[in-house]
Amino acid sequence: MNEQSLEGMTVNERLFHLNLFESFDAAAKSRDFEAMVQVLLQARLSEQQANETAGAILANPVRYGF
Repeated sequence: MNEQSLEGMTVNERLFHLNLFESFDAAAKSRDFEAMVQVLLQARLSEQQANETAGAILANPVRYGF
């Protein structure tokens, strides 16, 4: 899947389409910030987006289902 085909997808859609959902779920459940960021980078988020997303989830995990 190329960068252009990922444009407009949500984070969850990217994780699903790139078969990264389980890896991200495991990292989030274990509250592993660095692992979460690495998976998000694999989903082709920018470093800033990956850090902000992981930080938001860990700040309020219940809100995001963790």
